[in-house]
Order: sequence, then structure tokens, then C-alpha cells
Amino acid sequence: MNQEQPEKRVDETWKDKAQQDDLTSEEAIEDRFMHEPTLAFFLTSLGMQAYVALGLVTNPATNKTEKNLEQAKYIIDTLGMLEEKTQGNRDNDETEILEHLLHELRLAFVRENTTGTAAP
Repeated sequence: MNQEQPEKRVDETWKDKAQQDDLTSEEAIEDRFMHEPTLAFFLTSLGMQAYVALGLVTNPATNKTEKNLEQAKYIIDTLGMLEEKTQGNRDNDETEILEHLLHELRLAFVRENTTGTAAP
């Protein structure tokens, strides 16, 4: 009774596919979270932080609406300083973004500081 055992075949092509998927996932993450550093992106990032500090936007880190008027004022003042220091060095889009952010954030800050509700 000399039965030969069938030869086992192992499909290892999955390893190559898994490695390729990992690279694709890493690239997708980089594409999603890594933006070209531009003044417009920086300004809107600061603006979003100010909206969070005003309690107008949910804090993405805590999933809670939190209000910190001192932080909001600091960020708004920082945007104002950037407006002054970058005068003459911004393109039209950057100037429009900055002016719009400052206008909206200053109004919201005043409303929040005087009435306790930032929404009109």
C-alpha cells in the first residue's frame, strides 16, 4: 500500500496583492490628508479652528461643540496680523478668502460675546 500523497499547492499571489493594496492605501491616505501648502489652505484651516472655538462647528477631535472665546479671539487676531503682514503679497483669491473670513469671524465673535449666540 504505497499511496502517493498529492502534491500541495500554495497560492501565494495574495501576498503580492496585499502588498500592492497597502501601497495604494498609503497613497490614498496621503492624497486625502496631505495638501499642497498654500496660503489659502492655511487661512481656511485657521478659520475652521476659529469657528470651532466660537462653538459654531463641532470639534472634530471630541465630537462636541465647545466654546473658547479667548482662543477664538487669538485666532482672529492672528488672521488680522496675517492680513497686515501679507499685504501686497496675496493673489486675489487669497485676499478674498482672508477678508471674508475676517468679516464673518469678527461678526460672529461680537455676537457671541454680546448675546451668547453667534448664529444670526
